Amino acid sequence: MRIFHIATAADWAQAQVSGSYTTSTRGRSLAEEGFLHASRGDQWQGVRQRFYADVEEPLVLLVIETELLTAPVVEEVPPGAEETYPHIYGPLEPGAVVQVIELGDPHATGDTQTTGDTQTTASAATPAATSTGKSTGASAQTPSFSTLFLGEMFHNLRTAIVLLVAVVVGAGVGNATGTEWGPLIGTLVGFAGGLLLARAVHRQRG
Repeated sequence: MRIFHIATAADWAQAQVSGSYTTSTRGRSLAEEGFLHASRGDQWQGVRQRFYADVEEPLVLLVIETELLTAPVVEEVPPGAEETYPHIYGPLEPGAVVQVIELGDPHATGDTQTTGDTQTTASAATPAATSTGKSTGASAQTPSFSTLFLGEMFHNLRTAIVLLVAVVVGAGVGNATGTEWGPLIGTLVGFAGGLLLARAVHRQRG
């Protein structure tokens, strides 16, 4: 799973030197807040508009692969919010950041996307590309926001279906045994197997 965090370019540069990023959000450190604020792909632009619209120093969007984190990620509802946001309960290692996108003026026509040592122009409405390699040239295209959002929704739906099918199959096999605990045991075994299959589907996507 990939989540996103808006940082100042200066804080990110310092983190690359120190090996640890500890800015929770604008004006708050990890020590003060207890966790690092992050967003899902459909949330980070709203965060940028609400909290960073008046920031004049350079900003970057960090694309974080949660499987590379050593700190746990917890979905929580922040005070005053109506939906959950991912919170990272510990420092962010630069190695868990798979892509960095330079954010310019939020009202401009495009931002600069950095992948490796090359730069391409990305639409301000684009949350992030999901690849980690270098750009193949000026003709490389960045997926639109709708394409990425629908792709994320489809992937989540496919993962849920895999888990559901595994549970149903397990319950059916358990019921066929004719024992009192058969359906329950079959359901639990199916759920465990479904989790393994869902994890395999997620890794295949990455």
